[in-house]
Amino acid sequence: MSTPSRFFITGAAGQLGQLVVAELARLAGPEQVTAIVRDPVRAANLFPAGVTLRTGDYDQPETLATALHGAERLLLISSNAIGNRVEQHRHVIEAATQAKVSRLAYTSVLHADTSPMRLAEDHRQTEALIAASGVPYTLLRNGWYHENYTASIPAALHHGALIGSAGQGRISSAARADYAAAAAIALMDDGAGDRVVHELAGDTAYTLPEFAAELSRQTGRQVPYVNLPEADYCSALVGAGLPPQLAAFIADSDVAAAQDALFDTGQALSRLLGRPTKPFAQTMAQALSL
Repeated sequence: MSTPSRFFITGAAGQLGQLVVAELARLAGPEQVTAIVRDPVRAANLFPAGVTLRTGDYDQPETLATALHGAERLLLISSNAIGNRVEQHRHVIEAATQAKVSRLAYTSVLHADTSPMRLAEDHRQTEALIAASGVPYTLLRNGWYHENYTASIPAALHHGALIGSAGQGRISSAARADYAAAAAIALMDDGAGDRVVHELAGDTAYTLPEFAAELSRQTGRQVPYVNLPEADYCSALVGAGLPPQLAAFIADSDVAAAQDALFDTGQALSRLLGRPTKPFAQTMAQALSL
């Protein structure tokens, strides 16, 4: 008879989710991990052997009740469905409450309670729902990923400039894998209190002009940073093919970054990891090698 899994992860097929599942499987053993995905058939090859797959869709509450049956600790990875994700998160939180999970962890955003970013509002509402549920919780308030900016490298090289609206704002980003490792460690923490909040960010900060300078150094090409008004940056993103609503959120986040909304000096992430966070220059080098 197989041993029931302890650790459940929703949204497990996403980029962050796959990394969290892999790290939990490494640390606790794959038999201790259940990955909840919308389509287990399509996701079958995404995870280490031995990980249990269950069907769960944020938009279909009835699937979540079944998916979370027997769950002990749950990581709710935030949805990317802008405009609908608070309701989606509500479905997961209600299912987790019914399943009587012993801990609910959630991937929020850095300084969610005070952040001026528009996207922080969804996280604030979700955090309030979690607090009201009465379930012991861990809030993983993640800063920006290095990958948020390295993803723009191809366009920057093509156009000969890195664009944005972050001005001289300092950005304490970290690699996606670092946040995933921290989520696994936090979920496994047997000594955590009932209400835990981790403000997670990279050890060092940089500005987008400094990011562009490093890109220039690594490529041997001059790639300046061009700061744009929010509306112009949003239009450029839409012109590059992004949906208008997503473009507006990205541009707004850059403007907030100009006010240091993505800056943090607490080094809580590296303390949780027990090691330094990965420098952005390393993630950039990896992106350029692909």
